Amino acid sequence: MSSELTPRVPAPAYDSDAEKGALDLQVRSVPPVEVALHDEKQDLIKAQVLTVPAPEKKEAAPPAYTKPPKYKVSKWILWQLWYNTYRKLFTISFSVNIILFGFAVSGHWPYAIKYGGAMAVGNFNVSVLLRNEIFGRFLYLFVNTCFAKWSPLKWRLACTSVLQHLGGIHTGCAIAGVIWLTLRVVDVFVHHAEYNNSVLVFGVLVNVAMVVTMFAGFPWVRNTHHNVFERWHRFMGWTGLFLSWIFILMGDLYDTDTRRWNVSGYHVVHQQDFWYVIGMTVWIVLPWICTRRVLIDIELPSNKVAVLRFERGMQQGLLGRISRSAVKEYHAFGIISEGPHAKYHYMVCGVQGDFTRSLVNDPPRTIWTRELKLAGVSNTSKLYKRGIRICTGTGIGAALATCIQSPYWYLIWIGSDQYKTFGPTISGLITRNIEPERYLLWDSKVRGGRPDTRKILREVYHSWKAEVVFITSNYVGNSEMMQACKAEGIPCFGTLWDF
Repeated sequence: MSSELTPRVPAPAYDSDAEKGALDLQVRSVPPVEVALHDEKQDLIKAQVLTVPAPEKKEAAPPAYTKPPKYKVSKWILWQLWYNTYRKLFTISFSVNIILFGFAVSGHWPYAIKYGGAMAVGNFNVSVLLRNEIFGRFLYLFVNTCFAKWSPLKWRLACTSVLQHLGGIHTGCAIAGVIWLTLRVVDVFVHHAEYNNSVLVFGVLVNVAMVVTMFAGFPWVRNTHHNVFERWHRFMGWTGLFLSWIFILMGDLYDTDTRRWNVSGYHVVHQQDFWYVIGMTVWIVLPWICTRRVLIDIELPSNKVAVLRFERGMQQGLLGRISRSAVKEYHAFGIISEGPHAKYHYMVCGVQGDFTRSLVNDPPRTIWTRELKLAGVSNTSKLYKRGIRICTGTGIGAALATCIQSPYWYLIWIGSDQYKTFGPTISGLITRNIEPERYLLWDSKVRGGRPDTRKILREVYHSWKAEVVFITSNYVGNSEMMQACKAEGIPCFGTLWDF
């Protein structure tokens, strides 16, 4: 490892020259803030107190807070939100496989019995491909290039919905692959007299590995026990890939007619399951070759948030995966950047678990990340003429870049103590790049509580003449705003909780 990556004490805030304008807040005033400035040339940390003029006293008292009303939502809207595109794509992909499986086990499709391994690995191949960052970026690029703004709104909304919910195909094909693999192992067991015992042994092992991988990827595990998901879904999946290679090669090399091993490479390369497992291996390995350990600066504006600064700018609508380890416990965060040609991009990491808490309590100087970023739903904002990006709390990390880089997007943020929580850098990015008429910052502490989001969305949607609303919030906030948009007939896309 290069000496440039030697850990050193991170700066709690960024260099004022690099962030020129970040403290020039004309619409709000704040108390003095202690900032540590990092001098890269001399490699020294110098403490300095930057003072912003104290706020002037206002004669008029803020308006009295009125608690938002509770709206009744129809069962039809709740059903639409539950049976979303994710579940529709899952239903299609899984149902097609189950129908084919029924033909196979009933004896009407002997091909699937004979090539059960190919049916299994083929499904795994599709499943892994749809979670591949490179493939995903190509899909987003194709849609954004071909259908931006000119195509019918319904088509653009459908494109966004499918791209956001590709995980439905991933899950459907993965579960179907486990079922096909089980059928293949059962067939080997039934005809065990024709196979070498080692084929059956590795068939059982790969089946167990894939079943564990499947259960570790269930939404409940992923959303409530992220570290368990990371360790078991990833590492058991890699184990399953390794065992799949052995099982497929043994099955292809063993001749059931002569009861001997046919080690001819010519025979192996003519087997379809061999090429399927090669494809699956490529899709799994490819994103990992983009993994790098990079230098970062961390700003700690509060004990609730760590703002990470990375070199180079980014386009809007991307997510970055970061970790303290090269292969363990990667976490995805939205990327804030002023554009591809900017000097830096940022991640806002709210304290929610052990990983994010460690960023505040023990800030690293370097971190592992994938240089190839993951496209998020905001990346399709290019499809729309005008839109609204609403977020709560640290969700601003996934929303801000869209409004910074496009003058046709309106920002709504709902939270508490925006400047105190996120610090001068994020506040400066907002005030420097977004005109006052293009954002609404609702400080629940100043205003006495949360707003009537349904009313706000309805009024801004019509006054801004928006085509779509993108939502980033916690589970409760996301559900509330999705229901409000559906009730008002506003096209919307929210945070995923079922992937």
